[in-house]
Amino acid sequence: MDRLEYQPLAIVEVEEVRPDPHGFTLSGHGRDHAPYQIGLRFEMPLDATTRAVLGELLSQAELTISRLLVAGGGNARPRERAHKR
Repeated sequence: MDRLEYQPLAIVEVEEVRPDPHGFTLSGHGRDHAPYQIGLRFEMPLDATTRAVLGELLSQAELTISRLLVAGGGNARPRERAHKR
């Protein structure tokens, strides 16, 4: 079985975590010094304790954003997913 290969696009040190009604917005700077913002959404409600614990854990995180490589050197197109609002 072939192993899928991913290309790292950015490594981001999380500097700020803001809760929103459906998850969190993470902000920080990458190793390239560019600012990044990542939305993290949950399809289930989070109680206050879970939200506080997740917020604290995420504020200590470093994120690696990678993209799937496909044969021929191109990049795979991300699959669109409908968001529940």
